[in-house]
Amino acid sequence: MSLAVATARLLLLCCTVMTSLPCLAIPAEGEPLSDLRLNDPQPTTILVRVVGHGAMVLGKEVGGARVTITDVATKQILATGIQQGEAGDQNQIMRTPRLMEEPHYSSRPAAAFTATFDLLHPTLVEVTAEGPLAYPASSQRASTTVWLIPGQDMTNDGIVLHLYGYIVQIEYPQSGEPLMAKDDVILRAVVRTLSGALVRPHGDWDSRKIHIYGELMIGERVLERLQLFYNNDRASFEAPFFVPLPKDAPEGITLRVIAADSAGGNFGMGQAKYPILSERLHPHPRNEPR
Repeated sequence: MSLAVATARLLLLCCTVMTSLPCLAIPAEGEPLSDLRLNDPQPTTILVRVVGHGAMVLGKEVGGARVTITDVATKQILATGIQQGEAGDQNQIMRTPRLMEEPHYSSRPAAAFTATFDLLHPTLVEVTAEGPLAYPASSQRASTTVWLIPGQDMTNDGIVLHLYGYIVQIEYPQSGEPLMAKDDVILRAVVRTLSGALVRPHGDWDSRKIHIYGELMIGERVLERLQLFYNNDRASFEAPFFVPLPKDAPEGITLRVIAADSAGGNFGMGQAKYPILSERLHPHPRNEPR
């Protein structure tokens, strides 16, 4: 084949290919692009769920938790409110195995805080939780930062914030109640998870795996460590102690109860102060005047 014939065939092939391609539309200069509302605010919903670490959701039983969402760049508070609702299904949360992508807390109704924003652009926010609100002495705080993307909702489990600790309440003697010197008194305390569930032997929150003890203190000095035993009838932990003399504790005493789970990372404390009265004196009978 001559060079001229080969060149002619190549030109013919190129023409055939070019004519088979669709024409590419080239917009006229200055013609606006189609309106895709790319610069309009997009409604974006974020769900926040505050839970006790290794426990349930903080619901109405413990006063819920306060949630605050703040714009990191501007420091403006975008939303704040109280997480309300139920603690969730204990069987689903504590005992049901699930895959990583499966919902943990939202498979059944459980407390949550929800907010919707009209976002123009991706926004970095700080999400903060504090609770349980009904037990301020046991309140804890946690926060995290997340990006909010316009039109991309965070639902199902949402942003989950874990609060660590226990609710430890001394029920007897009541705080501030005067104690009589040399009296034999029973210290009684109740321990709960931050979601309000009782800590007890053989339960989902097994007290046998938690170091729970009491301390009798004078000032900052621990006078005695008390071994607490579980009373099933009262659902409480109890230990006897002797009240010291006023001369030994002129400012009264402090009772402290500790719950410590080193493996689970939960720790809690409750304490109360008590004045001490002198021993009961039985007055001699007074002679009646004749």
